[in-house]
Amino acid sequence: MTDLAVSADTRRKNRILLIASVVSSLVMLDSNVVAVALPTIAHSLDASFADMQWVITAYVLPFAALLLAAGSFADIVGRRRAVLLGQLIFAVASLGCGVAGSALVLNVSRALQGVGASLLLTAALAIINNTFQGVERARAYAFWGASLGIAITCGPIIGGVIASALGWHWAFLINLPICAALIAATLKAIPESSDPAAKRLDVAGIALFSSGLFLLTWGVIDGNALGWSSQPVLLRLAGGAALLLGFVAVEHAQSRPMVDFAALRSRAFAGSAIAMIGYAGGAQVMIFYLPLFLQNAFGFAPVVAGLAMLPFALPMFAVPRLGARLAAGWPSRSVLGLGLGVSTAANALLATLAAHGAGYAAFAVAMVVAGTGAGLLNGETAKAMQGSLPAHRAGMASGLSATVRFSALLFGVAGLGAMLIAATARNFTAMASSWGLADDAAIAMAKRFAAGDMAGALRALPEASHAEVGEALRNAFAGGFGAAAWTAASIAFAALVLSRLLMPGMAQDAPSGGAAELVAPGE
Repeated sequence: MTDLAVSADTRRKNRILLIASVVSSLVMLDSNVVAVALPTIAHSLDASFADMQWVITAYVLPFAALLLAAGSFADIVGRRRAVLLGQLIFAVASLGCGVAGSALVLNVSRALQGVGASLLLTAALAIINNTFQGVERARAYAFWGASLGIAITCGPIIGGVIASALGWHWAFLINLPICAALIAATLKAIPESSDPAAKRLDVAGIALFSSGLFLLTWGVIDGNALGWSSQPVLLRLAGGAALLLGFVAVEHAQSRPMVDFAALRSRAFAGSAIAMIGYAGGAQVMIFYLPLFLQNAFGFAPVVAGLAMLPFALPMFAVPRLGARLAAGWPSRSVLGLGLGVSTAANALLATLAAHGAGYAAFAVAMVVAGTGAGLLNGETAKAMQGSLPAHRAGMASGLSATVRFSALLFGVAGLGAMLIAATARNFTAMASSWGLADDAAIAMAKRFAAGDMAGALRALPEASHAEVGEALRNAFAGGFGAAAWTAASIAFAALVLSRLLMPGMAQDAPSGGAAELVAPGE
């Protein structure tokens, strides 16, 4: 190939990478742009903490449940077609969110957004995996990770500015021109690709997996409100587990399964999957709870809370470049181990600072550490999982990678949210008797405050007691946040230990696209 042809091919690949990365960033942007606006939404729609959890969960649940199906769909109909369809669905759903006048309409539209997002992310990852090989793929995933870091950096700021200046509805309406520009760029620059061996969608597998994940998540979200031993929660959890077991049985019985379990038996895949769980449930999940803490504990307005997230967000943008340099000389398990170790320490530091009522300056230092850990893990986890599976199953690989990531994030948001609200209510109830509040009233106030609605929480009390009760609520919430942060630290540490034991030292992207089972010196 001549130098001119090489240069043209490089430019073509760079255009594809840029578009695929922006598409993926749009998915991440809409998962966290709303985080800073949640208290404003709660006040505007008179919504509860559970309603606010569903603003996140309604998006992530169908997204995570359909990722495997979306990966198979992209392999069959073509990855460019899948991206285009996802962009259209995402745009229509964003319009629905933007005009929503109730929590129900907002959450239904968010669910439709999640459907579009599942197509966007899996197809974009499959396009990257199909376009780049070897060392180029490591660099491509570093750029992809940095692009998501930009989205995470901009998301809280955009959300805060929009919620304060224009109203939270515009946090969704802004997606319409973005989607229009991406559709035009996709049509112009991205070639079609597919898996020639893929024949049809696995309808039974899709139905079993999606419904099983939905029931499990529903059970986790309602476990705190209804009681973990209550019949509805137990039935949902048992039903979800049974459906997922049925999914495994159905997949084993098919000649061309949506998930090829034979390809998942390697230690490289198991270790990288556990590292992905540690990243999502022990690092990425804090994107949703840190803005809430900044507003509830420090009393920051949405726009200030967005700017106050910069110590966490900026390392998410800058650190993937360091990760790419490390990946050139280190096996994946070492890079992942470093990221998980930093995340463990950061969450422990956040929990300790919250428990001692530290000021924002100390919290900013801890957020820098947390953002550094997340930045190391962001692109490397995706590269490690994609690289552990055959290159010709790029759609399945991207679907599995994204499914593990966002399923772990989904359960992290639900589980840590349940822990946060339970600890906040318990802490406040212990102090509430001095104001003559019954336990039920105190718990309702704590939940309203946890949703970000201070005015609503204090509405029933005499104005003279607002300052004292408000301080008690802030202290109770800080304790709840600390409990959630300690749990996130435990998740990251467990993932560090298990991934280190399971993962071999992998050569950087074997030519087949799989991971070479090689142990590097000193590993």
